[in-house]
Amino acid sequence: MAEKVLSKDFWDKRYKEQETGWDIGFPSPAIAEYVNQLSWRDKPVLIPGCGNAHEAEYLLKQGFSNLTVIDIAPSLTDALKVKFGEEVNKSIHIITGNFFDLTGEYELILEQTFFCALDPSLRTAYVRKMHSLLVKGGRLAGVLFNKKFDEDGPPFGGTLEAYQQLFAPLFTFKTLEPCYNSIEKRKDAELFINFMPK
Repeated sequence: MAEKVLSKDFWDKRYKEQETGWDIGFPSPAIAEYVNQLSWRDKPVLIPGCGNAHEAEYLLKQGFSNLTVIDIAPSLTDALKVKFGEEVNKSIHIITGNFFDLTGEYELILEQTFFCALDPSLRTAYVRKMHSLLVKGGRLAGVLFNKKFDEDGPPFGGTLEAYQQLFAPLFTFKTLEPCYNSIEKRKDAELFINFMPK
């Protein structure tokens, strides 16, 4: 399953056929509210598994000027280069590739439906990679599903207790709690996270 879920062809096909049920069509309200509180706009921000990059679009409108987005699907990232036009390689950098091959240092990494797209066998690797990409004092923030899904994923669900065990070795929790501003169809099914690397 891990091969399938990490496959470029698997995700490229989903985007080409517009099988993107996870895409809500606008930035996650929880993420938008979080970034609105930040006092800076110029530090490096990463959005992995960015999809249609609604969050990146929102951040650009709020004046953020050092964004990096990465996705494994080439047809998607090609479309993003058109979408963001003159901002590409200025305020936003678009990478086509595997998140686990990414290098760099980021002040903030935003999590929105990327974790749940990865096979659960990759979760420990996800935590380690996130830790390695964050600067000291940086943040991993966003939303994780607080539910289990009936069918084989993606998406893959989880619980607050499981996330505590998974992230605790490498992260300090500022926030890990039910999300109060989820969209209606995800109400009571999301946790907001705000973690700092140890």
